[in-house]
Amino acid sequence: MTLPPLADMIDQAHGRIPADVVLRGGRVLDLVTGEFLEGDVAICGSMIVGTCEAYEGREVIDVSGRILVPGFIDTHLHIESSLVTPFEFERCVAPRGITTAICDPHEIANVAGIEGIRYFLEASARMLMDLRVQLSSCVPSTEMETAGARLEAEDLLPFRDHPAVIGLAEFMNYPGVIHKDAGAMAKLEAWRSRHIDGHAPLVSGLDLNAYLSAGIRTEHEATSAREALEKLRKGMRILIREGSVSKDLEALHSLITERNSPYIAFCTDDRNPLDIAEHGHLDHMIRTAIGRGAEPLAVYRAASLSAAEAFGLKDRGQIAPGRRADIVVLDDLADCRAQMVFCGGMRLTEEAFARRETVPPVARGSVKPPKIDAASFRTGGNRVETPVIGILPGKIITQHLSADIPPVDGDKRPDASRDLVKIAVIERHGKNGNVATGFVKGFGLKDGAIASTVCHDHHNIAVVGMDYGDMALAANRLKELEGGFVVVRGGEVLAELALPVAGLMSLEPFEAVKTSLEKLRAAARTLGVTLEEPFLQLAFLALPVIPHLKITDRGMVDVDRFELIS
Repeated sequence: MTLPPLADMIDQAHGRIPADVVLRGGRVLDLVTGEFLEGDVAICGSMIVGTCEAYEGREVIDVSGRILVPGFIDTHLHIESSLVTPFEFERCVAPRGITTAICDPHEIANVAGIEGIRYFLEASARMLMDLRVQLSSCVPSTEMETAGARLEAEDLLPFRDHPAVIGLAEFMNYPGVIHKDAGAMAKLEAWRSRHIDGHAPLVSGLDLNAYLSAGIRTEHEATSAREALEKLRKGMRILIREGSVSKDLEALHSLITERNSPYIAFCTDDRNPLDIAEHGHLDHMIRTAIGRGAEPLAVYRAASLSAAEAFGLKDRGQIAPGRRADIVVLDDLADCRAQMVFCGGMRLTEEAFARRETVPPVARGSVKPPKIDAASFRTGGNRVETPVIGILPGKIITQHLSADIPPVDGDKRPDASRDLVKIAVIERHGKNGNVATGFVKGFGLKDGAIASTVCHDHHNIAVVGMDYGDMALAANRLKELEGGFVVVRGGEVLAELALPVAGLMSLEPFEAVKTSLEKLRAAARTLGVTLEEPFLQLAFLALPVIPHLKITDRGMVDVDRFELIS
């Protein structure tokens, strides 16, 4: 963002010369006092220079009868999980009022390393919304993973002072912090004076004290009010998350009070275009929170001012002189439907999006799995009692279940009658070609197979299925697509979405991605799938640091018991 000349700002603020733009006739919601302020809003270039007074302007926009609020800030997200490029992402969400996004390019970094981070930094310089980047702290997330890249502290240091960089992204390796892993300590030391974002699900007590003593100040993984309160009491700012899979607003909305709101912000983490189209983005969170009884002042404060304060963005979060001109024009606070959006003083329109330059995509051809056949999905072992991943709808944490699955001809087979679905993770970065198998309960799958290269956080291929041949077809098709989602039944591909940018993002407009996701969801329903977001749920089944199965160089390990399964 280019700042206007200081002399021009002062002259326009004082009314000596006309403002560049004047918003006239609306009321400003002051997020400090909770008052509705009358008067014009004067804008000079990218900055607000006047409120509560009458102004003349070179351009006057009538916003009579409407309410003006500061632009919304998504405090933690992975743009890759929107399945589109950063430029399509902003075209999808900025018209809904999101003027700042703080992203962690963790997903593409785990595929392409520094090349992926550099792609987001270059994109940030050409976008209309303000994209801030946190440098990915855990690539790979843990030593149990086979990812496409490895980033140490010295790899990230050259980017520490980039103008788009805030600090270090979510520190997922909380055991490494608590137990002083050398690699974790090197990164924490290098960013000791900068913002470090947290990721510590269910961590409490002395472990939480140790984690926070490392200088970690924000957290989006609280899934209960009790967990969030402990973290608030110990100085963390809570980022309430409402994504396509992880939906924590229902559990945490009671915390959004005028007293707590300075220390609470909102984030989406992972939200796809279908969910955004059907429900919304941060605007959905605002509507939902107010609908659940939260105070509108507290909600809008969390959506902007508190978020800005949490991440040291002192130039935004209020409609006030000297602040960035990020403004959302609404008809109603409770309904939160943006009628106009100004980002850095620019009114967002399709024409404005069309004028910006983009950067070419990276990490093409990154899906390099071994050739897969039906036999790849056999699960050996003599023990009947078998660990099973239990899905908790609306959460990324899972249950550690077990079931008796006797081997037949040396193979433990899926069983639709008990909702025991075969899951496999296939190494796709060309490192070792490993295939590991296990079982999952909660998909409702009765037939066929579903496969994806969106597989947090290593982004190998994840496939679930009842038929080994269909699973093989789905996995092999992903290589041909350069990554994506596939639904297969009876040896036929029913629906697919190509994600050729690192196996994570489409090159198509977000509208086309939304249409493909609708077809994929409908195809998954024909297989008996009952989950609202089966593809993102599948992606999260491979997360580390929670009790379930993980792929390693030795095969699949039960994280609770650390025993080899295949």
